[in-house]
Amino acid sequence: MCTHTPTCPTADSPDHEAAIVVACHPEQGWSLLCNGVLVFEDTGELLPDGRAVAPHRPLAVVA
Repeated sequence: MCTHTPTCPTADSPDHEAAIVVACHPEQGWSLLCNGVLVFEDTGELLPDGRAVAPHRPLAVVA
Protein backbone atom coordinates (compact mmCIF):
# COMPACT_ATOMS: atom_id res chain seq x y z
CA MET A 1 0.00 0.00 0.00
CA CYS A 2 2.86 2.42 0.80
CA THR A 3 4.63 4.14 -2.08
CA HIS A 4 7.07 6.16 0.06
CA THR A 5 10.84 5.80 -0.08
CA PRO A 6 11.95 4.30 2.21
CA THR A 7 8.83 2.18 2.61
CA CYS A 8 6.81 2.79 5.77
CA PRO A 9 6.36 -0.01 8.32
CA THR A 10 3.58 -2.48 7.53
CA ALA A 11 0.48 -2.74 9.70
CA ASP A 12 1.95 -5.93 11.26
CA SER A 13 5.22 -4.26 12.27
CA PRO A 14 5.77 -3.29 15.91
CA ASP A 15 6.49 0.27 14.76
CA HIS A 16 3.42 0.54 12.48
CA GLU A 17 2.49 3.91 14.02
CA ALA A 18 5.55 5.44 12.31
CA ALA A 19 3.85 5.26 8.89
CA ILE A 20 2.98 8.52 7.15
CA VAL A 21 -0.48 10.07 7.64
CA VAL A 22 -2.39 10.14 4.34
CA ALA A 23 -5.72 11.45 5.67
CA CYS A 24 -6.29 13.41 8.86
CA HIS A 25 -9.64 14.34 10.40
CA PRO A 26 -8.90 15.91 13.80
CA GLU A 27 -12.49 17.14 14.07
CA GLN A 28 -13.55 13.47 14.05
CA GLY A 29 -10.56 12.25 16.07
CA TRP A 30 -8.84 9.92 13.59
CA SER A 31 -6.06 9.67 11.02
CA LEU A 32 -5.38 7.11 8.29
CA LEU A 33 -1.80 5.93 7.85
CA CYS A 34 -0.39 4.78 4.50
CA ASN A 35 -0.19 1.21 5.80
CA GLY A 36 -3.99 1.14 6.27
CA VAL A 37 -4.04 1.63 10.05
CA LEU A 38 -6.65 3.99 11.49
CA VAL A 39 -5.24 5.81 14.51
CA PHE A 40 -7.66 7.48 16.93
CA GLU A 41 -6.91 10.46 19.17
CA ASP A 42 -7.39 8.30 22.28
CA THR A 43 -4.43 6.20 20.96
CA GLY A 44 -6.64 3.29 19.98
CA GLU A 45 -6.18 1.78 16.53
CA LEU A 46 -8.05 -0.24 13.94
CA LEU A 47 -5.83 -2.47 11.82
CA PRO A 48 -6.59 -3.23 8.15
CA ASP A 49 -7.59 -6.82 8.98
CA GLY A 50 -10.29 -5.55 11.36
CA ARG A 51 -8.44 -6.13 14.64
CA ALA A 52 -8.75 -3.37 17.23
CA VAL A 53 -5.86 -2.17 19.38
CA ALA A 54 -6.95 -0.78 22.74
CA PRO A 55 -5.84 2.74 23.68
CA HIS A 56 -2.33 2.73 25.07
CA ARG A 57 -1.89 6.08 26.71
CA PRO A 58 1.15 6.57 28.92
CA LEU A 59 0.44 6.29 32.63
CA ALA A 60 0.64 9.46 34.68
CA VAL A 61 3.71 9.73 36.88
CA VAL A 62 3.10 10.70 40.49
CA ALA A 63 5.92 12.79 41.93
